[in-house]
Amino acid sequence: MSPAAAAVDPPPPGGVLWSLAGDIRALLMLPAALTMQVADPAVGAGVDEHSVFRTDPWGRGERSLRSLQLWIYGGEEAAAEGRRLRELHRTIQGTDAHGRRYHALSPAHYAWVHATGFPVYRHGARYLVRELTGAEERKLYAEWLQIGRILGIRDRDMPATVEEFWPYYRTVLAERLEATAVVRELVDPTQPVPPPDRGPRALRWLLRILWPVLLPPLATFRRFMTIGLMPPDAREALGLPWTDAQERRLRGFGAVVRVVVPALPERLRYLPLARAARARARTARGPGRSGV
Repeated sequence: MSPAAAAVDPPPPGGVLWSLAGDIRALLMLPAALTMQVADPAVGAGVDEHSVFRTDPWGRGERSLRSLQLWIYGGEEAAAEGRRLRELHRTIQGTDAHGRRYHALSPAHYAWVHATGFPVYRHGARYLVRELTGAEERKLYAEWLQIGRILGIRDRDMPATVEEFWPYYRTVLAERLEATAVVRELVDPTQPVPPPDRGPRALRWLLRILWPVLLPPLATFRRFMTIGLMPPDAREALGLPWTDAQERRLRGFGAVVRVVVPALPERLRYLPLARAARARARTARGPGRSGV
């Protein structure tokens, strides 16, 4: 039975991914993964032509984050979300900037979109959480493969082990990735972004007034985190600049985050779906130590 048809459970509570993906620090890592995804010209063309990230960035971001959280914390909903995503991408096709035909569900492109999460989580954790041990890294990759099966990615389309992943990864960096138009747009701090349209009305009203002042530093910070939390070899493949001074600032920022976030109460530290899943796990099994 294919993974798309088989019943695949999400990674178990207490795993590495369970601990990483629902922590608010993961929000800082996601833009780096997205930028690496759209550096594949086929993926970049699909996002450029079919996504609403320009006209509805907050809604698109909210939906994408909820989808990712469901893969890990959604229980029985995870498989349904995987099927929904495959159906959503079934009609996404076109021609990339080089005149090559693409389809969103082409195994090479679909697998790469998923694959980016592993090196970004691994690299970002070094700054914002802590460096993973070798055993944790292998466990994270195994859990990421499990998520891939939920999304309908066949085992033969992803490297089976961490050791096999890195040659695949370096080949994609060298032979397929480039600074596409969408990559350049995502790291450009001068790109217009509308004020948030989610949350309490009073907050939305206040943000709308202050947005011309808030957007420039926020956009600069987004670029800094996007490039900084991207693995250095991916950053180099895309020609994205990164200086020693920026590296020192990122390390300093990470040191503060590693102290502050663990001290937060659970309702502030974890995203809603992760928080609810953790509560269910405690009820079912009792409290336990997190994997990271």
